[in-house]
Amino acid sequence: MRVGIFTDTYFPQISGVASSIETLKRELERQGHTVVIFTTTDPKVKDNEKGIIRLPSLPFFSFKDRRIAIKGMHRAVKVAKEQCLDIIHTQTEFSLGLTGKYIAYQLKIPCVHTYHTMYEDYLHYIGKGKILRPNHVKIVSKLFCNKSAGIIAPSEKAKLQLLNYGITSKIVVIPTGIVLNNFFKRTARNIRVELAIKNETPLLLSLGRVAKEKSIDVLINSMTDIISKEPETKLLIAGDGPERVELENLVKFLNLTKSIFFVGEVERSQVQAYYQAADLFVSASDSESQGLTYIESIASGTNIVARHNDYTEMLICKGEFGATFIKDEQLASIIYNCLIRKKQDLDTQNTIRNQKELLDLLSSELFGERVLQFYEEIIKQYNNEKLVVSD
Repeated sequence: MRVGIFTDTYFPQISGVASSIETLKRELERQGHTVVIFTTTDPKVKDNEKGIIRLPSLPFFSFKDRRIAIKGMHRAVKVAKEQCLDIIHTQTEFSLGLTGKYIAYQLKIPCVHTYHTMYEDYLHYIGKGKILRPNHVKIVSKLFCNKSAGIIAPSEKAKLQLLNYGITSKIVVIPTGIVLNNFFKRTARNIRVELAIKNETPLLLSLGRVAKEKSIDVLINSMTDIISKEPETKLLIAGDGPERVELENLVKFLNLTKSIFFVGEVERSQVQAYYQAADLFVSASDSESQGLTYIESIASGTNIVARHNDYTEMLICKGEFGATFIKDEQLASIIYNCLIRKKQDLDTQNTIRNQKELLDLLSSELFGERVLQFYEEIIKQYNNEKLVVSD
């Protein structure tokens, strides 16, 4: 099968979407299929990349680390025809997403779409939230998704949102998988030694984009209560983004500079070292459609604390791999309880067995297989519909 993936976000940009696409590309190619990625140009990319077509682009408004294509439609159509694509898979509702839909129409092939982003949590990036409203998101999402032959939702949470929007296209839930062996193996790098943090010191980790929708301020504010019970507790904030300066100022204001550290952006190949150094991975974000960092942390052997939803409840496996919280004021006590529980002598073998059973469902191999099966179903459905029309 020959697959064209259209996305505004791809490496070297760091995001869950870019990771998901790279994982899918690798798994499809491993099974012998051809993948061509159509994406935006990036100042950090200079050389030609095999199988990647980059269209001229500009930064996206105030979301400067994301880009939108401004031209290149003719070239994209030409390449798609030369590649004899069987199906198009859009991963954005913006520039490249619209390009992918147009090309699918021109080539008379089906187009499926993955709905990655809960946009209502990102409206503050456009006119500080004063221009677009949630109802606008609903209208645009409905128009885009109902013109797709099928939709992939990364979680039940995302599927429910789409149904609430009035999406009538076929929706299947396929969580993005990860390469489990990358996180199972212990790394030679020791983050605690590098940062002079003792092994017995409770260490919390926040890893990801440092942005408003990630609610890192909630975690920082909770540290005062956590430290009142566990004075030596440290918080490591790994990542970069538009809120970093403001959050650093918050840490100074709360007089927590000796307890909270910002280490900046972490290379993708090094993230497991940070997971493995921590006692808990903590996220207060409510904007995740899935949350690859949760899976990566559990695979690294580090429990998670995250906001409650069906997806995170499934991951923690009745409390075996962490805990969830609903209200911000609950976070400190839940983190403290998880730290205490970690000190107890638990049934390690049982935990490892259950961890494997959980993560097998979230492997990159299964992810690739399920997406491929969906492609095949959509192509068959599309061809049958063409036959009906021709009759």
